[in-house]
Amino acid sequence: MTSVAEQAAARPGTPPRAPGVARRAAGWGRRAPLLPALVFMIVVTQLPFVATLVISFMDWNAYYPDEVGFAGVDNFRRVFTDVNMRDAVWTTILLTAGVVLISLLLGLGIALLLDRRFRGRGAVRTMMIAPFLVVPVAAALLWKHALYNPEYGLLNGALTRIWGLFGSDDPPQPDWITAMPLWSVIFALVWQWTPFMMLILLAGLQGRPLDVVEAARIDGAGTWQIFRSMTLPHLRQYLELGALLGSIYIVQNFDAVFTITSGGLGTANLPYTIYQIFYQAHDYGRASAAAVVVVLGTILIATFALRTVSSLFRQEPGR
Repeated sequence: MTSVAEQAAARPGTPPRAPGVARRAAGWGRRAPLLPALVFMIVVTQLPFVATLVISFMDWNAYYPDEVGFAGVDNFRRVFTDVNMRDAVWTTILLTAGVVLISLLLGLGIALLLDRRFRGRGAVRTMMIAPFLVVPVAAALLWKHALYNPEYGLLNGALTRIWGLFGSDDPPQPDWITAMPLWSVIFALVWQWTPFMMLILLAGLQGRPLDVVEAARIDGAGTWQIFRSMTLPHLRQYLELGALLGSIYIVQNFDAVFTITSGGLGTANLPYTIYQIFYQAHDYGRASAAAVVVVLGTILIATFALRTVSSLFRQEPGR
């Protein structure tokens, strides 16, 4: 590296550049290759959101094209006072909480099992991850037709076999989607999101200080004591991270609700309700207002997720 004075001596007649200017120039030189990606992200993500924000303050219904005008906060007031919207908010909360909690519990159990050494562990891990890699619409169709169908579904087929073992010729053949519509959506999403929680928690388990665990075991601590006093506190931030990331995505879930129940039987969550308002009622202003509310809620959850991730990175060098 040459100093400013050496650069000036090498180029007579050129005034030396101040250190601050040189640092800024070097900084912009490093950032310049990222500018095309930044511009692309702004065009693809931020401009549509700005357009949605503008439309949310307008009275715009496609059925009344001559009555487009400024509505102020009236669309947001209708979003928060509409009975159907409140029901959709409550359904979204139940759906998200149910999927996240059950997925975390199942993911924790599977992660504890896969953290042990056994023959074929790599193959088992790969198979356990597979449901998360299935396209969401394909996963919903799989559960709707291959498992829930009352005529040829796997669940009713299993009931027929079980009842046959007890000599019964009249096994129950329930219509699962009609009998428990919200739980039908929850179970399909749990099947898909449990591998995601398992991966996060398995990464946390593999970062445990094993020497401390062995010392506790030598001192006479049992398996349950080690799990409750050492493993679970260590996994707390990984559990929080899994819950936050899962909530971000499940709040926005549309595929399972649309495919399995078509929003009927009390399963219409916020994304599906927004779809109905926009594409069926053609009330663009109210649909945009509801979408803005969902985005702001998602950003709030994402903020906590980023804080959890940053705290994990801060603790990583000290391990």
